[in-house]
Amino acid sequence: MRAIVLMFDSLNRHVLPPYRTDTPVHAPNFARLAERTVTLENFYAGSMPCMPARREMHTGRYNFLHRSWGPLEPFDDSVPQMLGEAGVHTHLASDHPHYWEDGGATYHTRFTTWEFFRGQEGDPWKGVVAPGHAGRAAHGRMLRQDQVNRTYVPTEAEHSQTLTVDAGLHFVDTNAAAQDWMVQIELFDPHEPFFTHQRYKDLYPHEYDGPPFDWPGYQKVAEPAGQVEHARAEYAALVSMCDRSLGRVLDAMDAHGLWEDTMLVVNTDHGFLLGEHGWWAKSVQPWFNELVHLPASVWDTRGGQAGTRSSALVQTIDIAPTLLGFFGLDPTPDMQGRDLAPVLAAGGSADLHEGALFGVHGGHVNVTDGRHVYMRGAVEATNAPIEQYTLMPTHMRSRFSLDDLGAWEPAEPFGFTKGLRTMRVQGTSGWMNPWHHGTLLFDLQEDPGQVRPIADDAVELRMAELLCRVMRESQAPASQFQRLGLPVEGDPGTEHLLVRAQADRAAAVLEPLPALAELPGGDLLETPLAQLVTDPALRAVLERHVPSLVQTELVAVPAGASLLSMARTAVLTAQQLRAVADDLADTGRRTQ
Repeated sequence: MRAIVLMFDSLNRHVLPPYRTDTPVHAPNFARLAERTVTLENFYAGSMPCMPARREMHTGRYNFLHRSWGPLEPFDDSVPQMLGEAGVHTHLASDHPHYWEDGGATYHTRFTTWEFFRGQEGDPWKGVVAPGHAGRAAHGRMLRQDQVNRTYVPTEAEHSQTLTVDAGLHFVDTNAAAQDWMVQIELFDPHEPFFTHQRYKDLYPHEYDGPPFDWPGYQKVAEPAGQVEHARAEYAALVSMCDRSLGRVLDAMDAHGLWEDTMLVVNTDHGFLLGEHGWWAKSVQPWFNELVHLPASVWDTRGGQAGTRSSALVQTIDIAPTLLGFFGLDPTPDMQGRDLAPVLAAGGSADLHEGALFGVHGGHVNVTDGRHVYMRGAVEATNAPIEQYTLMPTHMRSRFSLDDLGAWEPAEPFGFTKGLRTMRVQGTSGWMNPWHHGTLLFDLQEDPGQVRPIADDAVELRMAELLCRVMRESQAPASQFQRLGLPVEGDPGTEHLLVRAQADRAAAVLEPLPALAELPGGDLLETPLAQLVTDPALRAVLERHVPSLVQTELVAVPAGASLLSMARTAVLTAQQLRAVADDLADTGRRTQ
């Protein structure tokens, strides 16, 4: 028995041939994949983004209700480790840089063997010292490092995606005649930045003379239409490169005759918004279907039917028990996922889950039953309380600070911590606050694009009941129920409904921003707020339109934040931005 897992990052379902017949993206190998596997049409993400999703791949359970981005915990189950202990050699080949940061450092060491290829995103790889490097903000340093890294990748053969697939296929070629192994070929692409060589860009000819733009920020779209289309073309080019990598894996399956006894799983952690809903990227905004309704295909020799599709509601948490079941091992009691074997068999379409839970720590907590999607936001603007439960106090790229740890308290064990008490650490909302967006309810049957939120008390109550059940099954801490305004025990009632109460704010935030070129006073919109308020006339404008930002003397405003940056992260609405832009421009003209 053998298994190959090919995992992408930020791969959009809605651009791929198995899911869209009129896609502009050239991806023939994804169509070929659908002919050889079971295409899972109703596959949802769970814990997000990158490392929380990979924690689900190891543990088979949700983690975002208890923990933000972080390592595997001492009490976590790990499928690669379990397989290794059962005599199955597991190998990881990856260019995903987050494995080798503070918040991902315990994942790759669960594999029997592993190898890593450098250079993606802002990976601190090649050292080239530039003037002013010490004063750069973190994102600026990443942008600079990415430009340095690209100079060391002059050809496609040297691209880390190519090298990763080379290494994964070397393992397959070397061990094709052996039994009892699993290889995970994990690609960072098509995660931003969308770096490809020219032959893939040539697949998407278009006129564009603007600035380089293959790394959109995590914010609302304010770029002109031509720049948006350029970013989409750059993403499409990278998906086409990923398609070639997929084709190489399929070729190896063919060449070695692996379809008879080898499982193939092709998946991703989440998607990426390319202007849909007026947003770039992920995390800051609600988790729309473009981000969580994922492409996934599985070939399972236990009874899978090639070239078929399943509509069963399944999730990332199901991959772990499926791999265990394939090698004859039982899932652990802590696993919430289910073996996909019944779904993959002929005619297997029964849902494995009553509801699919998904979200990010401190953001909306979401659930879908396949028909409706319920996005539950915070009941208060503070988005509190937020608690972390961990024995591994590291963030994405740093340790917990002394302030983080100064007031930690021991928590009682959860059922899945194997009797261990964890550290309960108080957190803050930070850069994402679901209260700004409101609580949203969508009917996917009537509105698959999620452009028209509905307000239906009966449906919301039913979905709130489902959400409470799934959260309780996940042993969600009481603080999550408190933050969301839901009862810790008992069924929610009409007094707990939020959609209508938050509808006006939700509608205002859903409105896309106008392009910056369409607004007067663009320079003032991009000027730091702390600088604007020093001018009495301009401060008066802000007090008329956005008093909350100045009445607190900007205490809650990030350093360097401007009106535009606040609007791009949904703190200000498009309507507020237009109003303050008009008034600022008029005031500026009168005071000149």
